[in-house]
Amino acid sequence: MGSSLPAKEANLFKVIVKSYETKQYKKGLKAADSILKKFPEHGETLSMKGLTLNCMDRKSEAYELVRRGLKNDLKSHVCWHVYGLLYRSDREYREAIKCYRNALRIDPDNIEILRDLSLLQAQMRDLSGFVETRQQLLTLKPNHRMNWIGFAVAHHLSSNSSKAIEVLEAYEGTLEDDYPPENERYEHSEMLLYKISLFEECGMLDRALEEMQKKESKIVDKLSFKEQMACILLKLGRFEEAEKTYRSLLFMNPDNYKYFIAVQKCLGLYSENGQYSTDDVDRLCELYSSLKEEYGWSSAVKRIPLDFLEGEKFQEAADNYVRPLLTKGVPSLFSDLSPLYEQPGKANILEELFLKLERSIRTSGCFPGSSHTEPPSTLLWTLFLISQHYDRRGQYDIALDKIDEAISHTPTVIDLYSIKGKILQHAGNFSAAAALADEARSMDLADRYLNSECVMQMLQADQVGLAEKTAVLFTKDGDQHNNLHDMQCMWYELASGESYYRQGDLGRALKNFLAVEKHYADMTEDQFDFHSYCLRKMTLRAYVSMLKFQDRLHAHEYFHKAAAGAIRWYMKLHDSPSKSSTEENDEMSKLPPAQRKKLRQKQKKAEARAKREAEEKQEDETTSSHTSKSGKKQNARPVDLDPHGEKLVQIENPLAEGTKYLKLLQNNSSDSLETHTLSFELNMRKQKILLAFQAVKQLIKLDENSPDSHRCLIRFFHKINNLPSPGTDSEKLIWNVLEAERPDLRQLHGKSLVEVNRSFLEKHSASLTHRAAAAEMMYLLEPDKKLEAIKLIEDSVNSTASGNSVLGPVNEWKIQDCIDVHKLLETIFGDQDVANSWKARCAEYFPYSTYFEGIKSASAAYCSVANSLEDSSENGIVANAQMKSADGETCTLNGTVHIVDELSNLSIR
Repeated sequence: MGSSLPAKEANLFKVIVKSYETKQYKKGLKAADSILKKFPEHGETLSMKGLTLNCMDRKSEAYELVRRGLKNDLKSHVCWHVYGLLYRSDREYREAIKCYRNALRIDPDNIEILRDLSLLQAQMRDLSGFVETRQQLLTLKPNHRMNWIGFAVAHHLSSNSSKAIEVLEAYEGTLEDDYPPENERYEHSEMLLYKISLFEECGMLDRALEEMQKKESKIVDKLSFKEQMACILLKLGRFEEAEKTYRSLLFMNPDNYKYFIAVQKCLGLYSENGQYSTDDVDRLCELYSSLKEEYGWSSAVKRIPLDFLEGEKFQEAADNYVRPLLTKGVPSLFSDLSPLYEQPGKANILEELFLKLERSIRTSGCFPGSSHTEPPSTLLWTLFLISQHYDRRGQYDIALDKIDEAISHTPTVIDLYSIKGKILQHAGNFSAAAALADEARSMDLADRYLNSECVMQMLQADQVGLAEKTAVLFTKDGDQHNNLHDMQCMWYELASGESYYRQGDLGRALKNFLAVEKHYADMTEDQFDFHSYCLRKMTLRAYVSMLKFQDRLHAHEYFHKAAAGAIRWYMKLHDSPSKSSTEENDEMSKLPPAQRKKLRQKQKKAEARAKREAEEKQEDETTSSHTSKSGKKQNARPVDLDPHGEKLVQIENPLAEGTKYLKLLQNNSSDSLETHTLSFELNMRKQKILLAFQAVKQLIKLDENSPDSHRCLIRFFHKINNLPSPGTDSEKLIWNVLEAERPDLRQLHGKSLVEVNRSFLEKHSASLTHRAAAAEMMYLLEPDKKLEAIKLIEDSVNSTASGNSVLGPVNEWKIQDCIDVHKLLETIFGDQDVANSWKARCAEYFPYSTYFEGIKSASAAYCSVANSLEDSSENGIVANAQMKSADGETCTLNGTVHIVDELSNLSIR
């Protein structure tokens, strides 16, 4: 470095490098300028100056200087390395790799460049290149532990675990017998556990067990050691030893469900589907009875039997499990029991049990068969549990009666108001649910969970402004909305985006969806620093686990929701382009190409100037607020030039943008029906026939009985049947592919589309959603049968579900399905009278629903908001609430929008 400079300037060049490493950028710039005064075209100095400027957020100057330096000295590995670092800082990893490779052509044995290249190859999952680079590093520095470990991990990631074991064994061969020293015991222990996991992964279980027994004294993490030992013994079929080990683990943690399941496996008493024979159930009862005597304080040993017991035994076990928790007053009891509702018959048994306990406490103050008098709070928590039970079963009237009685019993319990809000939310009254959530929040202003719950309810009620004011009570001072973004508060951004989408504010909706997508991009980038850290600290098992997690990161539920929302948004924009965008495109199209190009350049310059002015203004405003305690100026927050997402709406090709997110969903959420439904809708709009057909095949493969699968199948072939005869070679090729694939679809064998639709209806005649799909497709295939199609929907019967409640029947129809049918009648069929008739019918089934204007919707909202205004206006935020009464009149409750000044000063951990 700087070898072509005289001694004085060469020393100054070293100062530049050291200043860059120690982040003394001004000192480095000063040294660079001193060299450039004498040697203005010195390539390496120009490159280092550019790299320093890049760290000071002067990127345009940085790139210009680095490119100029590289042009002046193409054969300098320093210039190429710096160019790669510049690209790496901007997350242009592929370009950075190219630069590093060019640098290595000049200096093949440069350790620093090889190390940087290996990090990028791990980041980009260039695993073959990663192995090669790590091997080169090991060859150059075989006495460095990190190079051995890195080479082994590279082989493991390349699915060559046996080679990774060989590398680790070779490394161990270089160590002395008394290794490790005291200060490296943990790192060596982690390496041994990692090696054992590799043996297990390769199926070399005997060698893994032998290694564990041999190296037990050198392994520090005894819990992981025991867990791995037990797992290997179980896989080897040495059940007695495995059971003994798992029982010792249970002694350490008797609430770990995995240990109990493992003990069952050791005894041959575990079933993946949860189905057990009578003999197995008896043996399981004996097992858990003995475990209960040994670990009487464990809640898991009492809860797990509820999963396999049936009938009277189940009722008895549930009774014994529930009683002490009701006495203690555990609010999460219903959440604990809720998985049991998926098992046939158990919901009814639980209901009989809960009502029996309630009656006994009311009449005698004791549980049935007990002489011990329960405290008054036991009745409260019993009512609390029963209200959640009936909420789960869709019997909202009974649920509200129970929770209201509980509130009358003890009005100061916050959980009661939260649950009442959730009941009203499930019943379809979002405004009342939001008011109750705000009431619960106002009872404990220091509780972040209650605040978040309130914000979520407000967003579902489309009270976005009020929700934001409530959410920022727990953010830092300053730009509060950006604080929510900085905290990666994705549930808020998703709910906010959905709310904006429902209200037709497409710009803000997309802005929130894209914000969530950016969080996932940041998470992907955040793994970069761990590639070197984990190898240095030897946290190898956690490192490999993290990389596998990163590979499936975009399969997470939040990303799926954000990507699906963005795709729906782009399709809606394509179907109904914004007025300003279409007008602008029309005007642009009338101009000659040269003038069109000039106009676009002018617009870009104006946008850049506006951005620069806004940044300067922001910098002036925040100079005083963005200073550290030492007086140094800190980086100001970037200015959002499009806070309402208006520019996002003005895009030329919405479907192309939507395709980017669709590909991510197809790669990471291929088992989701929604992914392939969106693929079908998007590709039909793009006239991509084969891609749309691929989506149809995937839908049928996943669930051929789904209404969405049926819709897509009928719509696709209806469109194909109405296409003109193929003219071009590509059209003929597409036609031939469809003709070859069509016989593989069982639904279409020897049937017309009308017959396929009729068969679908006959098969699912009892389901509202399936009848609605069949009716919609009937109208598509035979437009003259519109009235018959509508009658299909009108003749649907809301039959009672199997296993009715003790206190009344449970209907099958869900409120969201009924809302979807109403929208179908309004939009696709375009019959407002029929839609109104359906709405009136659903208002009887869902009396609390504000969408259907049920008879109890206005009263519920009035009571909730009135209580909130009366009891909690001094403690938080209460909005003006509007609602329609049963006779159609609009009443307004004028609340106060009041935030206590002290709230902004709360310091909450």
